[in-house]
Amino acid sequence: MYRSAVYDEPLLNELESYKKVCRDKQNNILPTSIQRKEKICIPDLDETQVVRHFLHLSQMNYGIDSGIYPLGSCTMKYNPKICEEISRWDNFANTHPYQDPSTIQGNLQIMYELEKMLCEISGMDYFTLQPAAGAHGEFLGMLITRAYHEFNKDNQRYEVILPDTSHGTNPASATMAGYRLIEIPSTKEGTVDLEILERTLSEKTACFMLTNPNTLGIFESDILEISKLVHKAGALLYYDGANMNAIMGKARPGDMGFDIVHLNLHKTFATPHGGGGPGSGPVGVKEKLEKFLPIPRVIRDKKGNYDFDYNYPYSIGKIKGFYGNFSVLLKAYVYLTMMGGDGLREASEIAVLNSNYMKKKLVESKKYEMPYKQLRKHEFVLSCEKLKQEKNIRALDVAKRLLDYGLHPPTIYFPLIVKEALMIEPTESEPKNELDKYIDALIKIADEKPDVVKNAPNNTSVRRIDDVGATKNPVLTWKMSR
Repeated sequence: MYRSAVYDEPLLNELESYKKVCRDKQNNILPTSIQRKEKICIPDLDETQVVRHFLHLSQMNYGIDSGIYPLGSCTMKYNPKICEEISRWDNFANTHPYQDPSTIQGNLQIMYELEKMLCEISGMDYFTLQPAAGAHGEFLGMLITRAYHEFNKDNQRYEVILPDTSHGTNPASATMAGYRLIEIPSTKEGTVDLEILERTLSEKTACFMLTNPNTLGIFESDILEISKLVHKAGALLYYDGANMNAIMGKARPGDMGFDIVHLNLHKTFATPHGGGGPGSGPVGVKEKLEKFLPIPRVIRDKKGNYDFDYNYPYSIGKIKGFYGNFSVLLKAYVYLTMMGGDGLREASEIAVLNSNYMKKKLVESKKYEMPYKQLRKHEFVLSCEKLKQEKNIRALDVAKRLLDYGLHPPTIYFPLIVKEALMIEPTESEPKNELDKYIDALIKIADEKPDVVKNAPNNTSVRRIDDVGATKNPVLTWKMSR
């Protein structure tokens, strides 16, 4: 059985050998007004002490290097470390955003070519790399939607339609852009209900936001009919790219009829997701919307020189300081160059294969149920409702018990339309033995005594925490819990 390390690890300035050294050396390069007045007092520790301190902390945690990390919806997929290394090269890391474009031709070439790559992958005509995250891209998409309708003097469109499988950030992004939301229920198959959508669309509809495959992992097979209905009503169709890793190289949102697309470079293209960033959520559009994209745009002249172009009078303006999170763009560029079209297609195929392998084994075990359509893409959503009814074991309990097996839990209680949901996304990078280990653990947990599961975790450095108490009465500190 797995057991995480437990150390009584002090803070660096609490180590027995800790000595505080105060230095008074001033940096005379800085103006006097911002120079430090007091001496700088820092811990005086040798390398071994510092390395051991942080190694101990890492051994008390679980990370992507420790084992499988099957968070549904927010993928912790394969992120080659070479991408991280290249993004830290001095030539890139020391670039200043105020440098003259003539001195950063390589950086601009990377941005220009990355836009072209994303157009090819998504089937869109133009991209902006500015948004700092997926939700930021959604917000930009809504601003472009508004600019488009206002440009066409179609000012009565103030509604955005969403299915009940939508990502949680969709309604927030649309609301921030000033739109009124209308949520429509899914069919018994877990897909968009065409009849309800048609009845809901009107001259007031600005946009329909959709994720495909949706958050149940189901591909919207009626997407062409959906596109036709939305455009017939004069509205735009928005693609949330959260699940793009299920269809890369297999299908393109632009070919499905989507007008606006955002992609998550920080989860689909080689930057680790989670931990607060940095992220990147480029937005792609069809040609009719290009004039509204943020400025500046990266261009290449006839001589092959790159520059920034601010001459877009209908642009919505800037959506972020400078030009986006360049290190994340760079990692995506390296990843896409290494993988190529065939590599991306293979990654999607293996992700879908892994997902359906696990789904079939777990559904056949009859320990868990899976409502809605059975065929899934890169992720699937099980229900623990049967366990709750028979043994009073909830999805939260199963997730906590997985920690005792040395496995990171999946996403739980999302999407909301599945009772006691376990949302599992095994990703393309997990071998069969890891998938089998996870399947076996879930089946064993379902057979365990309720008290064992409900008191989990027992083998981790921190036992079950009070989630509600932590939210309502937060104690903010830099110290590890003891």
